[in-house]
Amino acid sequence: MNIAVDAMGGDYAPREVVIGAFHGAVEHDISVLLVGDRPRIERELAPLGDHGGRIEVVHAEESVGMEETPTVAVRRKKRSSVRICAELVREGRAQALISAGNTGAVMIAAKMVLGTIPGIDRPALVAEFPNPRGRTVVLDVGANVDSRSAHLRQFAVMGHFYAQEIHGKASPRIGVMSIGEEDTKGTDMTREVVRVLKGTGLHFVGNVEGRDVFNGAVDVIVCDGFVGNVILKSAESMAELVKAMLRRELRQSFATRIGGWLARPALQSFSRLTDYREYGSVPLLGLNGGCFIAHGRSNSRAIRNSIRRAAEFAEAKMHEKIGEKVAQLHSQEERWLGLTGAASNRDGDD
Repeated sequence: MNIAVDAMGGDYAPREVVIGAFHGAVEHDISVLLVGDRPRIERELAPLGDHGGRIEVVHAEESVGMEETPTVAVRRKKRSSVRICAELVREGRAQALISAGNTGAVMIAAKMVLGTIPGIDRPALVAEFPNPRGRTVVLDVGANVDSRSAHLRQFAVMGHFYAQEIHGKASPRIGVMSIGEEDTKGTDMTREVVRVLKGTGLHFVGNVEGRDVFNGAVDVIVCDGFVGNVILKSAESMAELVKAMLRRELRQSFATRIGGWLARPALQSFSRLTDYREYGSVPLLGLNGGCFIAHGRSNSRAIRNSIRRAAEFAEAKMHEKIGEKVAQLHSQEERWLGLTGAASNRDGDD
């Protein structure tokens, strides 16, 4: 198991990325290919100690900055660290890649180099949000801001199989993010998505609203990347606000400090549930290989957890399973359409 890590991606690269990769490799016994400026990477690796041969440095002459235009940068910088990471996955030297760098560049490089699964036009970023009964899967959360109904249908199919494989949901409940539960609510596109998803055979429940992200009413929510990214960033901000307010209130008096001390285990558990550094990164589904995009502000803990998560994804062969399931679903739909078409012809003959 090899995981390619873009050592030059992120606000705190390469230091925090290298430290996180080191601990992820050693603690979880995973081989890591650190891709980037070799001298800088080796300087950061030197004081960390022995990694038991679990880390290999792959030199990259270039890197893509956070402020660069993704498409232009990926095409011009053919030896950038993020593009080399994707090439390592395509060649089979790595089973997944991780980058905390320019999100657009990561997505473009991954799609350009790895390609998408047959039947999937656009990959989708997947995020998971806590609810009282487990996790709610939301996609897309930022890969596509101008999606069409056909794309959201593909997101629903991928979300369905992701919830089955990762969360053990036999028949995941799927909803479309809208401004009301009624089928008539929403934009022209969301109303079209509702119509399309009703014919997929998935456990589609109709429109859902913002509150359903956290109440456990559904297992999977599909939306375009613009809406999904707003949900993701709002949730991160709200989690930080709640933690800050709790800390402030628990310091108001001696009694609240005692209460805070007694509640410390529960508060720490809550913090882990809502901290992006704990889940590390989000997968980009629909590609011929594993791809994980981490937060630009990722520290070493986030990178370490990203490596563990990417290895689990690759070991489960998630991208292969999703590809197989998508092909099966398309085959079933084609047979169904063929049967209904034949029935219509017979009716016409009669």
